[in-house]
Amino acid sequence: MMSNLLQKYKWTWLILAVCLIAAGALLFSTLGIGKSKLPVMGQVADFQMENVDGSTVTLDDTKGKVRLMYFYFTSCPDVCPPTTMVLSQVQNELKKEEGLFGEKAAILSFSFDPETDTPEKIKAFGDQFFADYSGWYFLRGDQEETRDLMQGSFKIPLIGNETSNFSHGNRIALVDGDHNIRKLYDATDPMQVKVEDIVKDLKSLVQ
Repeated sequence: MMSNLLQKYKWTWLILAVCLIAAGALLFSTLGIGKSKLPVMGQVADFQMENVDGSTVTLDDTKGKVRLMYFYFTSCPDVCPPTTMVLSQVQNELKKEEGLFGEKAAILSFSFDPETDTPEKIKAFGDQFFADYSGWYFLRGDQEETRDLMQGSFKIPLIGNETSNFSHGNRIALVDGDHNIRKLYDATDPMQVKVEDIVKDLKSLVQ
């Protein structure tokens, strides 16, 4: 009897099942389940800069990786060192998961004081924070190019042209694998920037 009913209404059950699957997929998409809820805030402009190891790095060299981007200078007397320590802690958390740091996620620190920040000074600065250079890029390039990137793509203010005499915004940018800016963390008070929140947001964008 049951088999006859199933046979008789098999197409009805099949159509019902398809409708339920479609409705579930729509709900999944609408609610953003399984996807990052971070909005796209803009795109990062292309650049070409020198890494601390002497290699040339462009934006596309890290395409596909989720990145944290930060603008600093090594002689910064206040916010840059503690904010870089936050990035170091993020690095350490990412390294706990095999195949994440360096392969799916990276950190890019841009110096906007290339006259003072020689490769040697930058390396010494990175070493202070136990930087793993396999996934943490310390970049320097033309000062105006860096300023344009900082102020143009990220809307982070930078005042001053003289060596080691700058007033600047202090934000960490979260960028997805397609070069979209997804979040800006205000690191003016690095004690208020939570490492666990940054790691959670970053992981939500990893493909």
